[in-house]
Amino acid sequence: MKRFLLATVALAALSAPAAAADLATKYPVKAVAVPVFSWTGFYIGANVGYGGDSVTYDASFAGVIPPLTASASLNTSGFFVGGQIGYNYQFSNNVVLGIETDLQWSDISGNLSASFMGLPIVSAGSSVDYFGTIRARLGYAIDRFLPYITGGIAYGKSGTDVTFIGVPVFSDSSTSWGWTLGAGGEFAITNHWTFKAEYLYVDLGDNTLDLTGIVPPGFPLAISNDTKFHTFKAGVNYKF
Repeated sequence: MKRFLLATVALAALSAPAAAADLATKYPVKAVAVPVFSWTGFYIGANVGYGGDSVTYDASFAGVIPPLTASASLNTSGFFVGGQIGYNYQFSNNVVLGIETDLQWSDISGNLSASFMGLPIVSAGSSVDYFGTIRARLGYAIDRFLPYITGGIAYGKSGTDVTFIGVPVFSDSSTSWGWTLGAGGEFAITNHWTFKAEYLYVDLGDNTLDLTGIVPPGFPLAISNDTKFHTFKAGVNYKF
């Protein structure tokens, strides 16, 4: 009987480690993986903003001896709304390289007038009907926050209207190409939705208007104006 009890105790002692090992095998502890956000992918979005600056007019009276020149400037401002589409690629060192194109419908405009003895003589106004950009973006991802710099080419349709003694005498619009440069920041609210804020300086170059024979008839007058403005905008993107 004593031998039977000793054998039973010894068998139980030997089987305990095996049972513990079996339990460890059946119920392993797994580490929970934390997903890492990546900026790589295509996106599309919409934005709204405000912009403006000063437009400079340079007038030259070529047929006058000696030649006469004059210069004036007006302040432009207004809202714009539009959309953008682009693609980002995030490298292993968190550098993000992307390309983006956008198109904005604009209400940026301004007006100036010249008077003689309190009477309005000539009035000129400028407006930006729409503008867009095609830009590269270079940023550094701090998890879900992406600060970046951006630059590229810009295009837009600008118009000029001139009145003489209250009578519309000239109206012209043209599409010009130029350049843009700026910076911004984007934050990923979810894995698909992001919010962005951005500043851009847009330069669409100079435009020369020949008003000879218009203001007044037969008077050799040419006016050149530049279209340059600052923009501040906020928007949202959907990342695929």
